[in-house]
Amino acid sequence: MPQQKILFLSVSAGAGHMRAAEALHLTAQANLPHIETMHLDAMGFVPSAFRKLYTDFYILLVNSYPTLWGMLYQRSSDADPDSPMQKLRRAVERLSTGDLRRAINAFAPDAIVCTHFLPAEMLMHDIQRERMSVPVWVQVTDFDLHGMWVIPHMTGFFAASDEIAFRMRANGIDAERVHTTGIPVMPAFTVPQDRRACAERFGLDPTRRTIMLMGGGAGVGKLDEVAAALMRLEHDFQLIVLAGRNEAALGRLKTQAAEHPTRLFPFGFTNEVAQLMACSDLVITKPGGLTTSECLAMGLPMVVYAPIPGQEERNADYVLEQGAALKAVDLISLEYRVLKLLAEPERLLRMRDCARRLGQPQAARRVLEIVQAQLDCQQPAAIQACP
Repeated sequence: MPQQKILFLSVSAGAGHMRAAEALHLTAQANLPHIETMHLDAMGFVPSAFRKLYTDFYILLVNSYPTLWGMLYQRSSDADPDSPMQKLRRAVERLSTGDLRRAINAFAPDAIVCTHFLPAEMLMHDIQRERMSVPVWVQVTDFDLHGMWVIPHMTGFFAASDEIAFRMRANGIDAERVHTTGIPVMPAFTVPQDRRACAERFGLDPTRRTIMLMGGGAGVGKLDEVAAALMRLEHDFQLIVLAGRNEAALGRLKTQAAEHPTRLFPFGFTNEVAQLMACSDLVITKPGGLTTSECLAMGLPMVVYAPIPGQEERNADYVLEQGAALKAVDLISLEYRVLKLLAEPERLLRMRDCARRLGQPQAARRVLEIVQAQLDCQQPAAIQACP
């Protein structure tokens, strides 16, 4: 019997879609050695102009014009999928993704999991016209359901929470196609990490209250200004700052760290976020779907800082309602909330308990189990056993 293949398709418009696909890819490699897997970024197969529209323009909007992004997010979610503009959008996408189709055909997968709606929409068109029969699954990567994720002819959908699964069914997706799994996180977030060992590795005091400030992979936000404000607070704590690939911010943070050598610990882009989270008691972060899921998987309470309208606000609403986070709309409210939590350690513990309850560290495994079960049902000997 030939080796089965699973393809994971993502889009590098924001890091979350890529991290979810890579989490699935790495989890499959570690746990399904009999299945060949591949992860492709759709943006690596499109013309540069199209790629700029989907990546650079998106980053520009969310960072510089968040209100405009929020309006576009809602309007595009509410748009009729059969309207002329939506049909035109999908036609442009299809014309721009010919190389991606060829890469998919070259790999010849037995199943495909999409962590972004763009490749799923493209494949929907091929399935609709009976040019493709491979099962395609969709992993939603936020605690919200934007209308573009509701794609006909998909084999199944993976939801971040019971509420998102409910919204999927309310939007006409058959109940048997909907699976509540959580959002896949990297394997490092799924295993216990020893706080003392991790702290000693990074030069931190494992017994001291520790706060992590995150700016995402791109290091967005005025991290040095936030760090400076937190350093002025009259409490004894350590501050880890993740500047991502923002070299300018990292340089400014290192200058500040020289003034606070036992309190401020800046880092650039790192693959050891899980180990740094293991040292932390609280995370201050933008509430992206993946970052939120990683914090929850580690049982870490959050202060969600200045969420942009759209998916970040919806993600923030979810953790706020469930008691795992507080929200700060600006720097003053951030300082106030941090002071309150430092002064009320029992409240911080309650938030940690809520985060642990919400965490779904095994989401990637659940997704793969469902996909593999469907693949097994395709084998002739297993047909009688399938529902």
